Amino acid sequence: QVQLVESGGGLVQAGGSLRLSCAASGSIFSLAAMGWYRQAPGKQRELVATIANGGRTNYADSVKGRFTISRDNAKNTVYLQMNSLKPEDTAVYYCNAGYRSSYWGQGTQVTVSS
Repeated sequence: QVQLVESGGGLVQAGGSLRLSCAASGSIFSLAAMGWYRQAPGKQRELVATIANGGRTNYADSVKGRFTISRDNAKNTVYLQMNSLKPEDTAVYYCNAGYRSSYWGQGTQVTVSS
């Protein structure tokens, strides 16, 4: 069983930055592909960024050049650095771990004001 706890969300003005963290319990973290997803009101959950256990990253076109995903296997933590935030980035952000099954955190709210 894997538990994921996100933190770092909040309210920020457009153009600002936030760093989300996702701390994972369990021993599989270094083997798991990790990802950040988001869901805005009335919309489907969408992929933001993923990072494989080997470090390869993938980003949604809408965040390329602004967001950076990283992981620290020693701390069982994955991060999402978000810069140049836009109002359309407002959503609940979820952490995901994938290894033999898919695990989700409870989400953290990010609100970007114009």
